[in-house]
Amino acid sequence: MPVLADDPTNKPKTIVDVGCGIGGSSRYLANKYGAQCSGITLSPVQAERGNALAAAQGLSDKASFQVADALEQPFPDGQFDLVWSMESGEHMPNKQKFVSELARVAAPGATIIIVTWCHRNLAPSEDSLKPDELNLLKKICDAYYLPDWCSPSDYVKIAESLSLEDIKTADWSENVAPFWPAVIQSALTWKGLTSLLRSGWKTIKGALVMPLMIQGYKKGLIKFSIITCHKPQAAIEGEPEAASPRV
Repeated sequence: MPVLADDPTNKPKTIVDVGCGIGGSSRYLANKYGAQCSGITLSPVQAERGNALAAAQGLSDKASFQVADALEQPFPDGQFDLVWSMESGEHMPNKQKFVSELARVAAPGATIIIVTWCHRNLAPSEDSLKPDELNLLKKICDAYYLPDWCSPSDYVKIAESLSLEDIKTADWSENVAPFWPAVIQSALTWKGLTSLLRSGWKTIKGALVMPLMIQGYKKGLIKFSIITCHKPQAAIEGEPEAASPRV
């Protein structure tokens, strides 16, 4: 993560992993930085598995996981000095509320990192994506049960509306695009096919959409985007404190 320096004075001490899955990011960050990591997921199975893996790796005192809604996080304002969300933003039906909650739980001066699927930025002359692009995204969203996507520039506008600072974006699509052909290739084995058939229709349906993800990356429609920013530092003595943004 290039936004986190190895300078000891800049290492995060408290981290929230929003949409943590089974906690891989949290365990990595807890181990690397010695930080206290809290992960939230909507899945009780994922939370249980994350806690079990943390225990197996001797990280129970550093990484813990619970069931919670990313749009209504169970944490007080300003609790974390690193707010991290990896491939969760695309699942959020309200992107404004999502980023607002990330900002709310961030401490003054905290780093906020969002890693998410986006669609391409619109050109100045465009009001929306092209019909064929909208149709492709609809098929993907229907298969993966996703709400509407937004663009990296939409995230920037949301961050600006919340008075977040030092907002940057990066496009890692080129690095991530090879993942999808590799997954398809791994599935085209006897073990992969039998596992897929046993997993049920929902998983099969998702697998059938993988070529559409490849198509989206090739067309430049789908972007694997990184958005980083900082919550403003607390106001100096004698000035009003910055309000924690809510929607």
